[in-house]
Amino acid sequence: MPEFTYVAQDSTGKEKKGNVVADTPQMAVEMVSAEGLVVLSVKEANALTKEINITIGKLVKPRDLSVFCRQFVSMLSAGVTIVAALDMLSGQTENKYMKKAITETRQDILKGETLADSMSRHPKIFPDIMVNMIRAGEASGKLEIAFERMAEHFEKAAQTAGMVKKAAMYPAIVAIVSIIVGVFMLVKVVPSYMEMFDSMDMEMPALTKAVIAMSDFIVAYWYILLPAIILIVVAIAMYKKTDSGKLLFGKMAIKAPFFGKLNVKTACSLFARTLSTLIYSGLPLTEALDIVADTMSNEVYKRALKKVADEVSQGIPLSVSLKKSKLFPPMVDYMVDIGENTGEVEEMLEKLADYYDEEVKMTTETVMAAVEPMIILVMAALVGVLIAAVMSPMIAMYDQMGNM
Repeated sequence: MPEFTYVAQDSTGKEKKGNVVADTPQMAVEMVSAEGLVVLSVKEANALTKEINITIGKLVKPRDLSVFCRQFVSMLSAGVTIVAALDMLSGQTENKYMKKAITETRQDILKGETLADSMSRHPKIFPDIMVNMIRAGEASGKLEIAFERMAEHFEKAAQTAGMVKKAAMYPAIVAIVSIIVGVFMLVKVVPSYMEMFDSMDMEMPALTKAVIAMSDFIVAYWYILLPAIILIVVAIAMYKKTDSGKLLFGKMAIKAPFFGKLNVKTACSLFARTLSTLIYSGLPLTEALDIVADTMSNEVYKRALKKVADEVSQGIPLSVSLKKSKLFPPMVDYMVDIGENTGEVEEMLEKLADYYDEEVKMTTETVMAAVEPMIILVMAALVGVLIAAVMSPMIAMYDQMGNM
C-alpha cells in the first residue's frame, strides 16, 4: 500500500507534517482530516520522505496487545461498531507500528473483508493465535468473548515474561557494573598507586605483580582489546541467529544453573496457555501445536513441539508424544493425559498454565534470593583482590620502616 507525505494545520494554526498509508491521495486526505487537521498538501512519499523504521526486538509487546483487546471489548460492549472502534483505537495507540496496522485493518474492513482476514495481513503485529481466536469469534458470534480471552492470554504472557526478565536483568546489570568498576580500577587507580612504589627499592608481592601486569596490558593494548571484545559479542549474536546457534543456546538455557528450571517452567506455562486458547477457538490439535511451536522462543521446545505435532497427526496421543520428548515435567504429561481421558484437554491445559504461572513467580523469587548474595560475594572478592594488590606493598613498606 502506498505511503503519502502530508502537510496540515491544527486548530491553533500550527503546521504539522507526517506520513500516512492509504490506497489513494483522496483516502490519505480523509484520514488526515479525520484527526481534526486541515490538509494543505498531500503527495506520495519518496525514498527521502518515507518514514525510516528501525526496530530492536518485537514491534508489539504482549502488553500492547492486551490493552488493545481490553479497549476493543469495552467499545464492542458499548455498542460501537468494529470500524468505529478501530478508528478510535488507531488514534489512541502510541505504538506507531500498531497504529499503522490498525489503520490498514480498518481500510480492509471497509472493502468488505472480515476482521480476522484483515488482521492476518499484519503477522508481525497480530500473531496467529490472535487471528485464529478472532476468526472463531466472528464465526460463532462471540467476538467480545474472543477478545476478552485474548486480553487475559496476553496479560498472563506479559506477566510471565516480566518476571523472567526481572530475574535475569539484575545479575546482568551487576555484572556489567562490576566489569566497569574493575577496568576503572585497573586503568586509573592501580597505576596511580604503583607510581608511588616505583621509586622504592622493594620486592612487590606476587598478587601485586599480577595486577600490575594486567593493568599495563589493558593500558597498552586497549585499542586491540576493545575491538576484539566487540567482534566477539557480534560474532556470538550472529551465531545465535543460526539454526545450530539457536539450538545450542536453547539447550544452555534449560540446563543453566538457577535459571534452567525457571526457563523450563516458563516454556511450560506458554505452551499450556497458548494451546488451551487455540483449542478453545476450535482449531484442530495438530494445527494448534504448529502455531504453539512457532510462539516458543526456545529452539529446543520449538523443534520438539513440531515433532509432537507430526506424531499427533499420525494418531499418537498428545500426552504420549509429550512424554517421549523428555522436555516437559511429569506434571504436564499427567494433566494432559487426564484431559484426553475425560475430554477436557482445554480445561486441564488452562489449569496447567495457572499452575506454572505460579511456579514461575515462586522460582523467580527463589532465583533472586539465591543469586543476589552470590553476586555480592563475587563483587566483594574482585574488589578485595584489587585492594589487596594495592595495600600489600604499603603494608610491606611500613614493616620495613618499623624494622629500621
